[in-house]
Amino acid sequence: MTSLTPESIATARNLSPSVDAALEQTTLRKVSLRLIPFLFVLYVINILDRANIGIAKLQMLDDLGMSEAAYGLGAGIFYVGYLLFEVPSNLILHRIGARAWIARILVTWGLISSGMMFVVGPWSFYLLRVLLGVAEAGFFPGIILYLSHWFPARERARAVATFMTAAVIASLVGNPISGAILQFMDRTGGLAGWQWVFLLEGMPAVVLGFITLHFLTDRPAQARWLTEAERNWLARRMDFEESSRHERHGLSLLSALAHGRVWLLIAVYFTVAFGDNCYGFYLPSLLQERFPAWNKFEIGLLAAVPSLLAITGMVLIGAHSDRTGERRWHVAGPAFLAAGGWVLVVFAPSPWLFVLGLGLASTGMKSMLPTFWSLPTAFLSGTAAAGGIALINSVANLGGFLGLNLIGQIKERTGSYNSGLLVVAAFLCVGGLLVLGVRHDGTLEKTQRSGESGPHNEEV
Repeated sequence: MTSLTPESIATARNLSPSVDAALEQTTLRKVSLRLIPFLFVLYVINILDRANIGIAKLQMLDDLGMSEAAYGLGAGIFYVGYLLFEVPSNLILHRIGARAWIARILVTWGLISSGMMFVVGPWSFYLLRVLLGVAEAGFFPGIILYLSHWFPARERARAVATFMTAAVIASLVGNPISGAILQFMDRTGGLAGWQWVFLLEGMPAVVLGFITLHFLTDRPAQARWLTEAERNWLARRMDFEESSRHERHGLSLLSALAHGRVWLLIAVYFTVAFGDNCYGFYLPSLLQERFPAWNKFEIGLLAAVPSLLAITGMVLIGAHSDRTGERRWHVAGPAFLAAGGWVLVVFAPSPWLFVLGLGLASTGMKSMLPTFWSLPTAFLSGTAAAGGIALINSVANLGGFLGLNLIGQIKERTGSYNSGLLVVAAFLCVGGLLVLGVRHDGTLEKTQRSGESGPHNEEV
């Protein structure tokens, strides 16, 4: 395997042996302030529109005469469309640019999410959930790919962690908002509360789609909001990393899709998707069971509490992973924490220990994800990165399909969620063990962290 020379490192860091640290710091600060808040908002809306059926379920099932099993199938069948269209969608994004393609994704998913208000039974529910998966396919892996074009390897886990806190904010803010809509707008204008939830929370995506067309920039070389020196430094830095990954690993699209490390990462992410989707879609129901006297708005507020822990964990663990360059234990440790949280949820002797367990489960699962996405972007480049990232996200998210169906079936047959939640804990333990076997090439991260000491190879 090729080593990076001090000369090539110097070239990457402003084409001179003397590193202009001030230019690097200023450039990355500008990039962060320009891109992360906007992408953060897009992801909040994405998670809200995908998961708001968790709150809507509290009323929708009774209104439509749907069973728990039908809900579990409909919630999970979303990932069928996701699986079929994720890789093609990300390849199109790589070819035509993130700006136009992400705008298209936003508009179509917003219209379909709003269209969920017209569900009349299980079959229309299944159809619209599949179409929502098709519409959203490529959004999340496209953003991960997009961030890899703007943030050097050593900064990536922190950038992804900050972006991904949006998933937690969506729960923190979205559940109380959805609960309030459900509680206070029920039968307004002849519509049920759950219909208002879908309508009001779907339309912002359409508006943001048109804003995206004018706001996002595809590549650093096109960023007129950077100075010429900043633009040149960042473009050269990212071109160097891209060519270095290609030189060291040289994976084509087809070889990436068949690569053993990609499929091991799929197995790891499958366990996260299994648990995280069960949390997102069943959290309101779990809380309603434990706090039966609380109304829907109060349940929405309570559902935000575990998210406060998760936000802190995501940012701190992502930053620590970037600072140390260690990736695998920063995924495995949170997996084991999440498993312990789910066990506490099942056996908690008091309602507030139950809420603490949910907080630990959420913190662990959410904190796994930002550092996890540093693993594939360390060895995939070009179309291999576009296809590989999308393949990991699409296939692994079938864990969400399996988990939601399993929880629904277990609840239907036993009248309790507990056995299903212990299965979730077991899956997360398996994921923590699997990630410790993933090979990680940390050369670029190491050389950027200490260019004067020469290259390091962390691939074991």
